[in-house]
Amino acid sequence: MSGTSAALQPPADATRPVRHPDAPAPGELLGAHYGQCFGCGGEQPHGLRLQARAAEGVRVTAEFTVQPAHQGAPGLAHGGVLASALDETLGSLNWLLRTIAVTGRLETDFVRPVPVGTTLHLTAEATAVAGRKIYSTATGRIGGPDGPVAVRADALFIEVKVDHFIDNGRQDEIRAAMSDPDQIRRARAFEVNP
Repeated sequence: MSGTSAALQPPADATRPVRHPDAPAPGELLGAHYGQCFGCGGEQPHGLRLQARAAEGVRVTAEFTVQPAHQGAPGLAHGGVLASALDETLGSLNWLLRTIAVTGRLETDFVRPVPVGTTLHLTAEATAVAGRKIYSTATGRIGGPDGPVAVRADALFIEVKVDHFIDNGRQDEIRAAMSDPDQIRRARAFEVNP
């Protein structure tokens, strides 16, 4: 991405990210970590319902179709919604690292308009790790995975402990997620990329 700020440049001692041995296999659908997540959850009527898949290395691919509820200008996706799609895709990388992390910084370039009804084909890759900092980049294309670039972003994620969500989230939702009788859903709500 052009014009990336100094905050998104990994330090000289950063290392290459390593895919965790328990990471989902390439091609595996990652699924939603939480049903109410605006980015990936299926319980949000106007959410993105973004579907991410593990790819080779420390990469993911994803797709998101722009709905009428996602418009900014008439017939075009809202820039904030496109930034959310990039952020969600970048956050999905944490499944491959098996790390709980939150977005610390996201810089987005809007290259071309994305019409309502368009499927945005996204790719993201973790590029460096330095302590608790995870550096990554993403691209969104229209017309197919090799189509013209519409949006792109660079991001910095910060590794956190699960207490970050328990201490700062709205207690009603925290209690509901923690009391979910489905052990897998309960763990996923807080496990990775919340």
